[in-house]
Amino acid sequence: MTDLPDTNLTMLTLAKPEGELEVSLERRPMPTPQPHEVLVKILATPINPSDLGLLFGAADMTTARASTRDGLPVITADIPAPAMRAMGGRIGDALAIGNEGCGTVVAAGSSPEAQALLGKTVALIGGEIYAEYRCLPAQMCMLLPDGTDPKDGASCFVNPLTSLAFTETMKNEGHSAIVHTAAASNLGQMLVKICAKDGIPLVNIVRSDAQVEILKGLGAKYIVNSSADDFMDRLIDAIAETGATIGFDATGGGKLAGQVLTAMEAAAVKRMTTYSRYGSDTFKQVYIYGALDLSPTIFSARSFGLTWSLSGFLLTPFLQKAGMETNMRLRKRVIDELTTTFKSHYSHEISLTDALSLDVAQAYNAKRTGEKYLIKPHG
Repeated sequence: MTDLPDTNLTMLTLAKPEGELEVSLERRPMPTPQPHEVLVKILATPINPSDLGLLFGAADMTTARASTRDGLPVITADIPAPAMRAMGGRIGDALAIGNEGCGTVVAAGSSPEAQALLGKTVALIGGEIYAEYRCLPAQMCMLLPDGTDPKDGASCFVNPLTSLAFTETMKNEGHSAIVHTAAASNLGQMLVKICAKDGIPLVNIVRSDAQVEILKGLGAKYIVNSSADDFMDRLIDAIAETGATIGFDATGGGKLAGQVLTAMEAAAVKRMTTYSRYGSDTFKQVYIYGALDLSPTIFSARSFGLTWSLSGFLLTPFLQKAGMETNMRLRKRVIDELTTTFKSHYSHEISLTDALSLDVAQAYNAKRTGEKYLIKPHG
């Protein structure tokens, strides 16, 4: 530890009782690993939509303003009164941010598991990774092959394991094809590659012709543009052809989850030989796993019968239920296909201080498809 700095630059988000959100950088004491822990020098960490939910919470970013404290940038924004209720559990607590990243283990505790990682390149998960260094249990790290570019290792967990979790869930619940929204995202492109390799029919919903072309370039067969006038007709046709009865929705708000259920029902009704006033007996499942649209979720159950479910989906509970054997199998696949199936592409690379430049923050908070930001805490 003698060659390490005394402090660790860390990004924090704080909801104040007076209705303000403050995101800042703070120099905290350098942590010392316990026997089961390692200290990782963070070399790359992505900005995922799941990070933005904690980073800016329910703040109104149109009110955001910039300042400095101790020579470091600060962003402050107002929290609308109704949103303060949703943030009640975190008011007054300065929370560190960042779900995943990649770096080098520079110090390790005395346990054999920790010592085995010393000097190695690892991917890590566990929060608080928007920092120069992160101390965490050795089991929260995934050992990467020697020579792995930190950019390739930075997004090893959230998107790769989530996309694999979709196909695992599909199989475990007895479905045979998938519908996916916001399908041109980094995660969506991974899912296209997984399904192509594994022979799983996949209906991809995008929102522009440019995104259609992105997925065509990856060899996707079923692509439906939600902005097209004939969107529902094309969606029903794609679902009828694939037999998809499970969907994963990244948008959350608006009509899209309901439209997917409606299209699944319409496709199922086409296969019915006798009419039923209760709709088809085909079970239809849609999981909401993201919040790209923060408006209310709108749907009409009368348009898709009575045999359906709309639920939330989160990676961590899935992995906890899946068990160690499944976890290790999925991790191995990620490592084996790190620079192919699971390669992430970044449009911007920024520093920790850049991330709190107001213009930059407004840009990555817009969550534009095709734009993904990578933080490099050490430049």
